[in-house]
Amino acid sequence: MSDTRRTIMRVLEGETVAPPPIWLMRQAGRYLPEYRQTRAKAGSFLDLCYTPDYAVEVTLQPIRRYGFDAAILFSDILVIPDALKRNVRFTEGHGPEMDPIDADGIGMLDTDRVLEHLGPVLETVQRLRRELPAETTLLGFCGAPWTVATYMIAGRGTPDQAPARLFAYKYPKAFEALLMLLADISADYLVAQIDAGADAVQIFDSWAGVLGEREFAAFAVKPVARMIGAIRKRRPNARIIAFAKGAGYLLKDYRKKTDADAIGLDWSVPLDFAAELQKDGPVQGNLDPMRVVAGGVALEDGIDDILQRLGNGPLIFNLGHGITPQADPENVRLLVERVRGWRS
Repeated sequence: MSDTRRTIMRVLEGETVAPPPIWLMRQAGRYLPEYRQTRAKAGSFLDLCYTPDYAVEVTLQPIRRYGFDAAILFSDILVIPDALKRNVRFTEGHGPEMDPIDADGIGMLDTDRVLEHLGPVLETVQRLRRELPAETTLLGFCGAPWTVATYMIAGRGTPDQAPARLFAYKYPKAFEALLMLLADISADYLVAQIDAGADAVQIFDSWAGVLGEREFAAFAVKPVARMIGAIRKRRPNARIIAFAKGAGYLLKDYRKKTDADAIGLDWSVPLDFAAELQKDGPVQGNLDPMRVVAGGVALEDGIDDILQRLGNGPLIFNLGHGITPQADPENVRLLVERVRGWRS
């Protein structure tokens, strides 16, 4: 009897699947002409996130085109501060901006109607599970508390998130309160996504790489562990991927300390180290997105290295970060075909 479980869920349960399942971070995005057309109809970026008709459509576009093994909910990590009334806006050419928060403002945050505000996102999850092929895993997601906090404090992204690091040193109690508040809200949000139909969820800590050892433990590990603990208390069978971009050697104990099922790896993680991490459980990654832009031998060599070094263990093939707007859709097709054609 054949195994009908979704391949990504099998990997998240610790199995080795050959060839490995594949999806790409930001697989629904500006590199696809159909995405750009839908984005133009939607108006603002937040309208795209909060309008289920549009969000479902752009989530499904890469599934129709490439047949990825997972669809990831189209949304943004900053819907949480938006739900906290931080006046989030996306300006073309400038990235996300919001009203910066100070120590006093943290104590005044109103968390009562966060899930109500995010209701359209949860509707999108429900509709996606109905519309996706049965074999396709549906991934929900949110930002990790540290990464979301960096934007809330600075009001925007900065090269090394120095405003948040400085704030954490000057106002440690207020900063910890913010991280714990975000951890609790984000856990509620991910549980709601799971209840709406998400098969698994990913926690994105995109700015983990700017933290020192002590700070990583306090700002990245502790709140993510709190989140995962809260999720598992309510949904014991939840499958969770934790992605701490740029964390390097600090990933050594990250899975154990957070209780994540799988850990995402950025492209800077050496494959020998990735293989060591894989001994403890599934890994996800970690092709350099620039190889997808370059195509040709650069793309082929990068794919083959990962498959040869990690393909004989539990692996979800992915990029080391999101696909970039300049990627050629044809190169993505070639990527999927090469992964799917691999045999160990």
